[in-house]
Amino acid sequence: MPEGPLVRKFHRLVSPFVGQQVVKTGGSSKKLQPASLQSLWLQDTQVRLVLHFGGGGFLAFYNCQLSWSSSPVVTPTCDILSEKFHRGQALEALGQAQPVCYTLLDQRYFSGLGNIIKNEALYRAGIHPLSLGSVLSASRREVLVDHVVEFSTAWLQGKFQGRPQHTQVYQKEQCPAGHQVMKEAFGPEDGLQRLTWWCPQCQPQLSEEPEQCQFS
Repeated sequence: MPEGPLVRKFHRLVSPFVGQQVVKTGGSSKKLQPASLQSLWLQDTQVRLVLHFGGGGFLAFYNCQLSWSSSPVVTPTCDILSEKFHRGQALEALGQAQPVCYTLLDQRYFSGLGNIIKNEALYRAGIHPLSLGSVLSASRREVLVDHVVEFSTAWLQGKFQGRPQHTQVYQKEQCPAGHQVMKEAFGPEDGLQRLTWWCPQCQPQLSEEPEQCQFS
């Protein structure tokens, strides 16, 4: 699955064609007939198929799934790279009594967040991937969301500037502090298991006992 920064770069590159009419089509698709798109207007791009436009330009879509949609399917409040990203909703989701590495990949709350961002954000926040969200303090969840947004934004900017994205723990044998990095596949029993890299020393696992409220 392409991660948010890669999709957002594609979105920016194709956005100049929004508002133009398709005058010719090409390519092939198992689900859609490219010819059926001829004479239609490109109303929006949401992050492959060939669409030729009256202005002389064209768009080529490679190795993708196509489907008809009568309205936009992306909710900006879930998009980690959107100005409308709803931090409060994301923070509430992270407070669930399940491993935070599961929640981070839930596209209902973190659209565009993939395995690389998951691993890097958790490491930079010093949080073990299997720590239950319910035992994390509000401030630690805030820090985690900060790192999700900061890493994703830096990755996107680097894409446009031609700079490679440097990772600190993803697919590494040692973390920046020189500790050995662990690797294992984690995921819900009925869901996808994703390879996860973490440093046991920099990201100690928290107790599974929930925090107790103190009353005076």
